[in-house]
Amino acid sequence: MNHSCSNASEEPVWSANGKTDSTKHADFPSHCETVHENVPQLVVTCDSSRIELEAMSGLSVGSHPDEESICSDSGFGGSPASLLLRKLSNASSSVLSPASSFEENEEDRGCPDEVPRSVTWKKPRSTGTSSPLSVPPKKPQPWVQVVGHAGSFHAGDYGMLLKRYTEGEQKCLQRLMEDSLRPFVPGYHGVVQRAEQDYNMMDDLLTHFNSPAIMDCKMGTRTYLEEDLAKAREWPQPRQDMYEKMVDVDPEAPTTEERALQAVLKTRYMQWRETLSSTTTLGFRIEGLKKADGVCNTDFKRTKSREEVMQALQDFVGCNTLIVKGYLRRMKDLRLVLETSIFFRTHEVVGSSLLFVHDSTGKTGVWMIDFGRTVSLPPPLTLDHRTPWIEGNREDGYLWGLDNLIDVLTDMLHLT
Repeated sequence: MNHSCSNASEEPVWSANGKTDSTKHADFPSHCETVHENVPQLVVTCDSSRIELEAMSGLSVGSHPDEESICSDSGFGGSPASLLLRKLSNASSSVLSPASSFEENEEDRGCPDEVPRSVTWKKPRSTGTSSPLSVPPKKPQPWVQVVGHAGSFHAGDYGMLLKRYTEGEQKCLQRLMEDSLRPFVPGYHGVVQRAEQDYNMMDDLLTHFNSPAIMDCKMGTRTYLEEDLAKAREWPQPRQDMYEKMVDVDPEAPTTEERALQAVLKTRYMQWRETLSSTTTLGFRIEGLKKADGVCNTDFKRTKSREEVMQALQDFVGCNTLIVKGYLRRMKDLRLVLETSIFFRTHEVVGSSLLFVHDSTGKTGVWMIDFGRTVSLPPPLTLDHRTPWIEGNREDGYLWGLDNLIDVLTDMLHLT
């Protein structure tokens, strides 16, 4: 297995010459660091699309329980970003990771469960084709989950991130490793098991940034699948919990009938929820951000107008034209690839985010993250991702949102 090291001046995206086996594990990322002698090794074997790691010579693999998660799927910029701001006052540095959603923010506001110090890895079965890999020890960095379900992410060694396993996201990541979009998504390295829980293992996108600022933008004109509406209609039960969430955000939102019932239907709640932010007006919304000084903000549920969005983005970049130009270049490159990508054309991309990362040196990065709700289309159906959504056409508005986001940043560049 041959690896190539990226030049420090290039985009912090891993590349490898080995070809990914879609049914087994992908190649490990290569770090441009000096490999020290006597480095413990990881023995990697393949078993039913699982990578099983055996810690040797006392090597600890997995998360770092001593690092306190302070604000929280998404990976802002390519690494974890989930938990809402329960402990923001203690923030120091962070990583936003790939997996956030509006639903997750509402359903889980607690702190992540404490990660056990000892991690038990399944002993590899003897396959006769084990490939020992020597990898340099990577100094772990604290990270923060700004949005998403608490406990869904764990920091791993060697620039890796562990995200709670879902079969749908695994399939998407495997296909993306063979698609033209590969440079715009976290590198995927298979499934590992920790404490009897499976995790998808991918690159930590924050590895090559110093004290980065991170932002998660949820893309598209809706964050629910068409099948979600269909399922909700099968069991049209009024929901008191959703009524309470609605009233908490906007006391005037419920109808007279809903007030009398003190409940709303799930279909009504899902569609109402999207009208609060710029999701319906611009095709994207800011989910959360963390600035370089450690200040986190996820209070964007009612950030709706173009002017409000621009103000939030200006605050994020600090009116730094170098950073804005870096983001624009990356996003325009992404748009060109999206318009020709086979994966993108044949998938309904809902609940996915763009992770923005920059640091004080002016280094920038933008990646697509969160594919847990991305589903393949029945052939020969394809999407252009710009046509307005009408129930049944499965359009998600992703490219329309990306066009608008590029336009907003372009106007910011002119203003600065």
